[in-house]
Amino acid sequence: MWLFFILIIFLLVYIATRIIKPGMHTHSVAQRDTPLDIIKRRYAEGQITKEEFESMKRDLQG
Repeated sequence: MWLFFILIIFLLVYIATRIIKPGMHTHSVAQRDTPLDIIKRRYAEGQITKEEFESMKRDLQG
């Protein structure tokens, strides 16, 4: 009887992780940020100055 109970708990945990896990990795797997996206976000968050942003953008484009 205990074995059946442990098996049910294991299956519930397994199913829960399968449901939750795809949502956790959606951004990293389906939609990777380009280097330009990263520097745009850093500029928007104030991590880099406009001059640094423009310099990095030029480096990336050519």
